[in-house]
Amino acid sequence: MRKLLLLTTAIAFTAGAAAPAFAEYNSRMIRVSNGINQDHPVGNGIKAMQACLDEKTGGKLKMTAFWGGALGGDLQATQALRSGVQEAVVTSSSPLVGLIPALGVFDLPFLFSNTKEVDAVLDGEFGDMMNKKLEEQGLVNLAYWENGFRNLSNSKRAVDKWEDFSGLKVRVMQNNIFLDTFQNLGANATPMAFGEVFSALETNAIDAQENPYVTIDTSKFYEVQKFVTETNHAYTPFLFLFSKPIFDSYTPEEQTALRECAIVGRDEERKVIRALNQKSLDKIKEAGLKVNVLSAEEQARIREKSAVVYEKHKAEIGADIVDGIQAKLKEVRAQ
Repeated sequence: MRKLLLLTTAIAFTAGAAAPAFAEYNSRMIRVSNGINQDHPVGNGIKAMQACLDEKTGGKLKMTAFWGGALGGDLQATQALRSGVQEAVVTSSSPLVGLIPALGVFDLPFLFSNTKEVDAVLDGEFGDMMNKKLEEQGLVNLAYWENGFRNLSNSKRAVDKWEDFSGLKVRVMQNNIFLDTFQNLGANATPMAFGEVFSALETNAIDAQENPYVTIDTSKFYEVQKFVTETNHAYTPFLFLFSKPIFDSYTPEEQTALRECAIVGRDEERKVIRALNQKSLDKIKEAGLKVNVLSAEEQARIREKSAVVYEKHKAEIGADIVDGIQAKLKEVRAQ
């Protein structure tokens, strides 16, 4: 009898040692709000992140994505996170500037030149510093995903230098930094609802607009525009935000899984959106638009011209934030 008991114990121990250690994970349903539609590359990122979570937690941590603002706008969802009544949201930085002024740094003009700079800054020490500021507001940023660069299209002329902006009637978002940016370059910055842009371009009420290539493509702006300039004048990230009150209630293993899998999702989302951006640019060229890229020299000139916009908004964003990102970019560009 004693031998049988010892044998049974040994078998149970061996089986337990061989099985995946999922005991530190609880069954949790995580609601993730999005303002965009499921066919956006964020959908690819969510899918990759969930596959990672399934592998790490044995299917214990499950995300349910709500698309197209089904749980409310990005700002409303973010407030729900701070209150601890919703788990997560994938949001652009711009809608949250009123809540967290430091995020206004991503609206500054001609900040990043390319995705190499973006990745080095957001995935490094500067990104970590911003994450600490978010935690002070009850938000845990699991990773920086990508919304992307904005570029200029117009019906008048190729824009090769900042002086070419002069007199262009450019539709911009209702955003003070965007308004100041284009007015500073001599353009007639015109705030307008996105849904009105196509007809305004078609009737020549405005000459130009600025959006990522994917938007220029899917909104068919190439039908009513003649020129596209790769200005990369603004880059906005998506933030994968988690409610800090809820996150703090999770086990350390669950927290680590969420952080690691959000990075897996980030890498997939960035890969897909960048490939899609190139595909949209190719389509714009095929439509007959003349496409040009601002030279490195002109990027430097336009960045210098835009310094007054940085100074005007530095205090509200935070001098440490503006100085910090510029120092990091200087370091990256020197490599």
